[in-house]
Amino acid sequence: MKTRLVVFAAGMMASIALSAHAGGDPVAGKQKAAACQACHGMDGIGVTPQFPTLAGQFPDYLVRALSDYKSGQRKNAIMAGFAANLTPQDMEDLASFYASRKNGLYVKQAPGMR
Repeated sequence: MKTRLVVFAAGMMASIALSAHAGGDPVAGKQKAAACQACHGMDGIGVTPQFPTLAGQFPDYLVRALSDYKSGQRKNAIMAGFAANLTPQDMEDLASFYASRKNGLYVKQAPGMR
């Protein structure tokens, strides 16, 4: 009985932790990501090493980064311009979309490798 209670409590805590960033809609985020694709790629994998890969990042990290660009706490003129018009919901949606994508850093192979 005690073991079941511990398992139940652990499951509830995990559910709460996962729902903490459930405010974002990945489908809406994909639609909102059109402007991001020029640098960060269709699925959030940077088109060159100059542009960071967003795919597979933690949603709270992405929301924080966008918030910091918007507030000026994080400095980048291009990102500040994009973030300036984002609402908190836009940021959550974008974060949810990019967090749901597979991080290509470990999937891609160098040309000619099999």
